[in-house]
Amino acid sequence: MRDSPSDHEADFIRFAHAVHPAMLRTARLLTGDPHAAQDLAQSALLRIYMSWGRSDTWDNPAAYARRTLVNVHATWRRRHWYREIPHRSPRERGQAQDPAQSCGDLVDLERALAALPAAQRTVLVLRFYEDLSVEQVAQLLGCSVGTVKSRTSRALDRIRGRVELSGRARRDQE
Repeated sequence: MRDSPSDHEADFIRFAHAVHPAMLRTARLLTGDPHAAQDLAQSALLRIYMSWGRSDTWDNPAAYARRTLVNVHATWRRRHWYREIPHRSPRERGQAQDPAQSCGDLVDLERALAALPAAQRTVLVLRFYEDLSVEQVAQLLGCSVGTVKSRTSRALDRIRGRVELSGRARRDQE
């Protein structure tokens, strides 16, 4: 017997409430922007809702949600609105700071991730934040294990380079 529409929607609402916090955290790391992360998570949930009628055939709905989030993020780069640059508010004008000065002793992981190309950032988030194996990331992204390993290596090298540069800038100021 098929669920009534209200049961169908209630199931999705329970599912969305369960996975939304994890999706939002992952989206925040993928985008580097809390507002874009909200948009990304909502867009992914909308796509999941549109295919929710097939959810009883999914092995792991949470894994399906993560894959949908990554796929939506990958397609965002192709959209026109992603390239739009908002103007700064009047309060922000004249408040530009040198990023090396605001770094302090701690590495700002979000800035380091945001500076990476999208493919490298996605691999790092999935490998180290979502704690997926190299094989799982390769399957999720539809690429080879070697590609995941090389993107991970290059991304970590770039982050290490940024840490070394910010450390030199702090020593030069002292």
